[in-house]
Amino acid sequence: MPADEPLSNPGIHYPPPLIFVAGIVIGWLVDRLRPLPITDGPSLLRFALALLCGIAWFLLFGAAWRAFRREHTTLIPNRPATALATTGIYSRTRNPMYLSLAVLYIAVTLVLDSWWPLLLLPAVLAIIDRVVILREERYLARAFPHLYDEYRRRVRRWL
Repeated sequence: MPADEPLSNPGIHYPPPLIFVAGIVIGWLVDRLRPLPITDGPSLLRFALALLCGIAWFLLFGAAWRAFRREHTTLIPNRPATALATTGIYSRTRNPMYLSLAVLYIAVTLVLDSWWPLLLLPAVLAIIDRVVILREERYLARAFPHLYDEYRRRVRRWL
């Protein structure tokens, strides 16, 4: 495909949450071989933090989902975007869904009581950033050239 030909979608052919799931599963498997617990047994604080992270995930994801619904565009990255969400949570971060998945990842790590998945989180985020977000950004820059350029200058990628 020529470089100047518009893309019909970002070219992401798998659900990005699977990258987060893979990090958790790999960390869990490593923990089975070489346990590295966060705490020494049950911990009310650990479960409270996991609950808080779960609530934060719900709120972030819900805000992002509402913004997509309001714009009448798709959440699924291999489908064409019909609009660019720039209001609500999207006025604070360009990637609230991936941010919410990172928070959920931390919640699951706390429930599993293992450092291994948490140690893999930077790699998971780097893969999301380089393999998913960069493709989405190239697509959005072509699909909404002036609007996305202004939006990208105004709103940070993560926080």
